[in-house]
Amino acid sequence: MWVVPEGEIAGLMTPEAAFDAVEAVFAAMARGDARNFPVVREAIGHEDALYGFKGGFDGAGLTLGLKAGGYWPNNAGHGLINHQSTVFLFDPDTGRVSAAVGGNLLTALRTAAASAVSSKYLAPQGARVLGMIGAGHQSAFQMRAAVRFGAFERVIGWNPHPAMLTRLADTAAELGLPFEAVDLPRLGAEADVIISITSAFAPLLMNAHVKGPTHIAAMGTDTRGKQELDPALVARARLFTDEVAQSVGIGEFQHAAAQKTVSADDITALGQVIIGRHEGRGDAEVTIFDGTGVGLQDLAVAAAVVNLAKQQGKAIEVEI
Repeated sequence: MWVVPEGEIAGLMTPEAAFDAVEAVFAAMARGDARNFPVVREAIGHEDALYGFKGGFDGAGLTLGLKAGGYWPNNAGHGLINHQSTVFLFDPDTGRVSAAVGGNLLTALRTAAASAVSSKYLAPQGARVLGMIGAGHQSAFQMRAAVRFGAFERVIGWNPHPAMLTRLADTAAELGLPFEAVDLPRLGAEADVIISITSAFAPLLMNAHVKGPTHIAAMGTDTRGKQELDPALVARARLFTDEVAQSVGIGEFQHAAAQKTVSADDITALGQVIIGRHEGRGDAEVTIFDGTGVGLQDLAVAAAVVNLAKQQGKAIEVEI
């Protein structure tokens, strides 16, 4: 078995490699070559933590495995980020475990890559203003990926706790872009692409806020009850996601689905756009990508990083 420690990931996995891996997985899912397994995600009754498993099998890439981990909201007191995970890969021919890979940075990179892929295919033409809702740890990765694969000229942002907006300002400065803190009505009116990445359990971006051609990547809702968008906004948009079943079960579209203003039939897997079976944005004013996070994304970036680690002598081989 190969082990790639968390500390080695930053020197191995690039945003470009993560983008390519995630885009390829979406396409494989759409072609029927890859499938995700049902997600297990539970409150463990200790430290307010959520813990679970995401897994799947990509028959095209012959990648089999799972990611184990979750969200520990009190980890700041331990000097750790709140999201903790490890990816395990298995030999699809024998079932033997083939690799264990640190999953924290990989999760951040693949989540950011997923929203960037959605913007590539769904953003309005000439998108120049990026709106950021949320300023937590993941927000910097989201902004970097969006700017790397887009043509944004400025960034505007909002966070429930304004003191945290320095993360967005610092990241924008690192990218050479001006940043301005704004309220949500202004963000919804001015941004061409909006990325929401919070842990909210009530809608933040309302239907009345969003004006003009806009693409929204809703990346924060991955658990039953979480919510970032007004269901009325969801109901008037053209809807896309990574995994339709997850979207209506634990993703952002669960709330509109519960209100029966949208159904699974109204939601298109992004991979269908990538492989040319769906027109994508078309004449829609607002598009929304619900990034629920699927196990196949984790497996794809983990497999890529194992190959890089082996090539560069950074993977550790152990007998089990």
